[in-house]
Amino acid sequence: MQCSVHHTPRFLRLRHLKAKCFHTSKTAPLLSFSDGPASSQIINIRKSLLSGESSAVEIAQTFLSRLRRTEPQLKSFLHVSDSVLREAGEIDRKIANNEEVGPLAGVLVAVKDNICTSDMPSTAGSKMLENYRPPFDATAVRKVRECGGIVVGKTNLDEFGMGSTTEGSAYQVTSNPWDLTRVPGGSSGGSAAAVSARQCVVSLGSDTGGSVRQPASFCGVVGLKPTYGRVSRYGLVAYASSLDVIGCFGSSVADAGILLHLISGHDKFDATSSKREVQVFTSQIISDDNLESKPLKGLKVGVIRETIEDGIDHELISSIGAAARHLEELGCTVTEVSLPHFSLGLPAYYILASSESSSNLSRYDSIRYGNQAVADELTSLYGESRAKGFGSEVKMRILMGTYALSAGYYDAYYKKAQQVRTLVRNSFREALNNNDILISPAAPSAAYKIGEKKDDPLAMYAGDIMTVNVNLAGLPALVLPCGFVNGGSAGRLPVGIQMIGAAFDEGKLLRVGHIFEQTLKGCSFIPPLVADEFLGS
Repeated sequence: MQCSVHHTPRFLRLRHLKAKCFHTSKTAPLLSFSDGPASSQIINIRKSLLSGESSAVEIAQTFLSRLRRTEPQLKSFLHVSDSVLREAGEIDRKIANNEEVGPLAGVLVAVKDNICTSDMPSTAGSKMLENYRPPFDATAVRKVRECGGIVVGKTNLDEFGMGSTTEGSAYQVTSNPWDLTRVPGGSSGGSAAAVSARQCVVSLGSDTGGSVRQPASFCGVVGLKPTYGRVSRYGLVAYASSLDVIGCFGSSVADAGILLHLISGHDKFDATSSKREVQVFTSQIISDDNLESKPLKGLKVGVIRETIEDGIDHELISSIGAAARHLEELGCTVTEVSLPHFSLGLPAYYILASSESSSNLSRYDSIRYGNQAVADELTSLYGESRAKGFGSEVKMRILMGTYALSAGYYDAYYKKAQQVRTLVRNSFREALNNNDILISPAAPSAAYKIGEKKDDPLAMYAGDIMTVNVNLAGLPALVLPCGFVNGGSAGRLPVGIQMIGAAFDEGKLLRVGHIFEQTLKGCSFIPPLVADEFLGS
């Protein structure tokens, strides 16, 4: 039964709305070839390699062929490695010689271009770092390589991670695989689009205020933001150091969890990385054979009331309502919870993030770092280099942050924002003391048109309302596809549900997300851009 949007209490609407996984027009539903649950590509690739069914070179060639075919339209990569097949051949050699190979052997991993790689440029999407080639790998990248993963290339992003659409890159605009006229989200839009279009198996992104989770929702993939400190930030180009984390994208919850496990852990090069023992997250992901009728019985789930109020797309609220109902069918007790300081998180976030970016980006003076303009004296050298090297959004955030930190305004802005951050953190702590996880939409809407919000920064900033509070609190969050809304060239666009857990409780999020994913019937999140290939037509 479809409840009235205007006359039924909101939580009752959540309880009774029906799932909407296929567009209801007369057009035949796309992707009906795959109504089953998402499977782990990482596990399947490993089984295929060790059984001799496929070689690492064959697997790499398949992904590279798809990348070459889709990249002219998608523009998700800024750099593509020329050593992929050579590395794949080395994996095949080890397997032929019965040598041990890592858990990511043969897995193509894309890396956001603000995460350092020694064999490819790391531009952070900025002209300021156009020619920068790091002499080292970021710790997360090093761990990927040590586990046998093949870095296929560097993905596009909003400059220095400052944006929500990937339109802010100094090099190109990435498109959404579900509709090439729409944004993939940001700032990790390239990493999300690459996984969605199956140009790679998994990818790394960074999340300062939602830059992994919002693109995951827009592109119909899984996005995992870990607890602050779970993954080393060494080698991540700094934007806002107290908020930045490296996160994971995958086409399944299992793949995102496997990747997170392999890149987690304390790092002597990052004093903020946690010394907590790293769980084997996948041990909490039950096998498909154990999906009983109520596998989540006893789990308490809180729907954040402030995220399903006016101003949020009605179809998206319907999808979250259907997801809440599905969790109830799995045995969860679902109730509404209120985070009274939720709306204050957005302005506090932008004050804090801009202030930290003002400090972090001061190093790009063209003397120590960054491209250098031609000038006759030092002041002009600084000014012209920064004016030409930084884009308009980066300049605006630097100015905002410098103003907030300036004498006479520090207490009025920066100090108050830190006080709000404490209130937000305490609100989450109280809510999570009474609930196992919290849920909300990952964004106020599905993906919107390219150019629609580019000239309206306040409207773009408002799109982060669902995600920034999680960064302020330093908590883990998982976004996974939960349904569709009307729109897009194929008649529908994916939307995601955000699951938020207590600090360092990623295992619980992954277990709930995996069960939700495996029991979500009739939904296939393969975008139209590559649907024909998977249909075999």
